[in-house]
Amino acid sequence: MTYQSTVDWMFSQLPMYQSQGPSALKKDLSNTLKLSEHLKFPERKFRSVHVAGTNGKGSTSHMIASVLQEAGYKVGLYTSPHLKDFRERIKINGKAVSKQFVIGFIKRNQTFFQKNKLSFFEMTVGMAFDYLAKQQVDIAIIEVGLGGRLDSTNIILPEVSVITNIGLDHTQFLGETLKAIAYEKGGIIKSGTPVVIGETHNETKAVFEELASKANSKIVFADRFKDRELESDLKGSYQSKNIKTAVQAIEELKLKGYKVTDENLIKGLKTVVVNTGLMGRWQVLSEHPKVICDTAHNREGLTCIMEQLPSELNGALHIVFGVVNDKNVDRIADLLPKNAFYYFCTPNIPRGLEAKTLQISLMAYGLQGEVFNSVKEAYQKALDYAQPNDCIFIGGSTFVVAEII
Repeated sequence: MTYQSTVDWMFSQLPMYQSQGPSALKKDLSNTLKLSEHLKFPERKFRSVHVAGTNGKGSTSHMIASVLQEAGYKVGLYTSPHLKDFRERIKINGKAVSKQFVIGFIKRNQTFFQKNKLSFFEMTVGMAFDYLAKQQVDIAIIEVGLGGRLDSTNIILPEVSVITNIGLDHTQFLGETLKAIAYEKGGIIKSGTPVVIGETHNETKAVFEELASKANSKIVFADRFKDRELESDLKGSYQSKNIKTAVQAIEELKLKGYKVTDENLIKGLKTVVVNTGLMGRWQVLSEHPKVICDTAHNREGLTCIMEQLPSELNGALHIVFGVVNDKNVDRIADLLPKNAFYYFCTPNIPRGLEAKTLQISLMAYGLQGEVFNSVKEAYQKALDYAQPNDCIFIGGSTFVVAEII
């Protein structure tokens, strides 16, 4: 098998939430536990930090990893989804897992995968844990895929658990209320393990406190600490919350004996992109016209984006926009600026919402634009129309951004 044929098999042969939606999800950890035993429990062979949340978990995970790299640790990083290459999901000190390891892992375990009907995410988590254990990382930052309690990553026993925030996203799986979603994400809280909560909200605070109390776990609310005015190379205004969350996670690690200086912290936050290769977070692709892309895709994330966009405007606003077909467009429509021209497009995945359907839905809210056959065609037309002092924003879905970067 070549690397490409291996990845193609992983994508097509087994269910994957990013392309299929609900049918890819399992309601228990039985398959993950079987795979862990099959692989000789790799997750027990390295220390970890577990990161969940509705928004910001990817940025926060990369920030923590970058700081620990600056402190001299060999740092594993597992995140999802990827933007361009599957190997982005599994990194050590910013370097992606080798193609050869991916090929070898699938070859060695393909019969097991097929026999037990493992999902794409289950076997990818197994691959990540196996690789991080064999590479003997000092610590790994593990990002939850979806939810927390029943997520395949939730077999680790971390040094610190982190929950960035709670919003109404993936409600068909996690619950219709903030309390219900907090309960699912709070499922990563482990016995005696400190948990850092990024944002304090009246509706979710009691849920986290109750779960932490039952687990005899120290709980820390990051937004209650005085702002140290630290900066990151991740420039979205929303990153200020993620910075505070990452800083408190590092403080908890320091209490456990990890050696991280203020210099490591400051430099690590300023070199997240260089150290980890993170893409798609308020990423500026060009200046004239200014082109910005961001993977924010739910109400909470898009609220932050649309609040910051006006500060970038010196001319007209062009928005290349596409979503997946399980997105509740009505929940985000009021956030989208009416003074922009929209380039409606369909992300190139089975779950992509037809651009024409998206246009019709958003026209009801007074938004105007044209339909295009692809994300790239929409982006090219925006470049053709935009003047040098205009601004182009690309977003609505991780998959739209992935086709442009």
